[in-house]
Amino acid sequence: MIRRRMVVSGDVHGVFFRDTCRRTADELGVSGWVRNLADGTVEAVCEGEPESVRELVDWAHEGPPLATVDAVSVREEEPEGLTGFEIRPTAGGV
Repeated sequence: MIRRRMVVSGDVHGVFFRDTCRRTADELGVSGWVRNLADGTVEAVCEGEPESVRELVDWAHEGPPLATVDAVSVREEEPEGLTGFEIRPTAGGV
């Protein structure tokens, strides 16, 4: 199992990014969460089998049809054993 934290920048708010990310993660069997950040980016934590997490990170570079992704920063973290994938409230008070 691996864990990746990614921050996605571009036109990623109000374009169903979080919901589509959650559905894609569920399809891939990836656990974690996704949320909007106050600066206009989206943050996601993904845990699962290496190939499945890689597929979700690859998906984030494109996002849903209405999104325009400019960049995705990814860092490796220690897995926590998360289960399920959820949409969390916006961080930073938006």
